[in-house]
Amino acid sequence: MFGLGTQELMIILIIVVILFGASRLPQIGRGIGEAIRNFKKATSEKDEIDVTPKKNNPEEKK
Repeated sequence: MFGLGTQELMIILIIVVILFGASRLPQIGRGIGEAIRNFKKATSEKDEIDVTPKKNNPEEKK
């Protein structure tokens, strides 16, 4: 995983805890997980094209 060993991961985790605090870690993890989930969902969905014709409204052409 990116060439990081156990010691490097522990140092990164300690820095994150110091910066954000232990109480904010679940919120941050939840946000990251939700972002990844939404990204995977968006990339796996088929693209849909809207083919409904637009209505010509003469009042908008002023």
